[in-house]
Amino acid sequence: MTQHHPHLAVPPAPSESELTAIARVLYEQAGIVLAPGKTSMVQSRLGKRLRALGLKDYGSYIRLITSDEGHEERRSMVSALTTNVTQFFRENHHFETLRSTTLPPLLEQARAGKKVRIWSAGCSTGQEVFSIAMVLADMAQDLARLDIRLLATDIDPQMIARGRAAVYEENTLSTIPKPLQRFVTVEKDGVHIVPALRNLVSFRELNLHDTSWPMRGRFDIVFCRNVVIYFSPEDQLRLWRRFESVLNPGGWLFVGHSERIPLEPPSQLSTAGITTYKLPNPEASIGGPKWH
Repeated sequence: MTQHHPHLAVPPAPSESELTAIARVLYEQAGIVLAPGKTSMVQSRLGKRLRALGLKDYGSYIRLITSDEGHEERRSMVSALTTNVTQFFRENHHFETLRSTTLPPLLEQARAGKKVRIWSAGCSTGQEVFSIAMVLADMAQDLARLDIRLLATDIDPQMIARGRAAVYEENTLSTIPKPLQRFVTVEKDGVHIVPALRNLVSFRELNLHDTSWPMRGRFDIVFCRNVVIYFSPEDQLRLWRRFESVLNPGGWLFVGHSERIPLEPPSQLSTAGITTYKLPNPEASIGGPKWH
């Protein structure tokens, strides 16, 4: 159990060499590049970790996170330094594209007995994946009998736990379009996603920087928005190629408002809307993901 030391003095700001050491561990663990000039951000977020651990300076903290015993604290450090900005129906044009173009043929496929699989990568607390689920449920009254499943992954176990709980602050209700608010209930402790939608989504902890991903199958839709911007240009390109490789033929990839995917060969993706990309349509659907 973590001991808290509320009266411990505020640790001094990390030095340049200490920032470099922290940045190195962050990159090794998560592929995230700590931009220059982040001293105050590191101090405000990791200062809480130092106080919780009873450490008086960043040198002691760095010794911990670079030690064999520092595994759990490395995870806590990544959680502390990860930016989690999300809301329901953020960048709404993507959800309009889902409704008008992406989902109708996939729903036809599902009604013909085929699997449809959707992945929200870097899902934070789950508002994105539940926004997708709301659009699906609104379009398909027969959703319960279709083989449609959504996967939501994030590096931060705290975010995954909150996504699984599917309870959000009451002020989030205003970001859900009125006709779709029937998919939530307002309780004393906040806004709850209805069980029918919760049951569509599997939340899993996943580090996109890992050399292998556990999913054995492909996806018809991948959302990875405002995540890859924190990676180096080389790692960004590598991730775009990896996402493309897990798409089914005709699959869709939705990215963040400041992200762009290079479309030169060997990529087969083409632009299909604002920060929206698509693989060529096959003559027939091939296979399907194997995760459940």
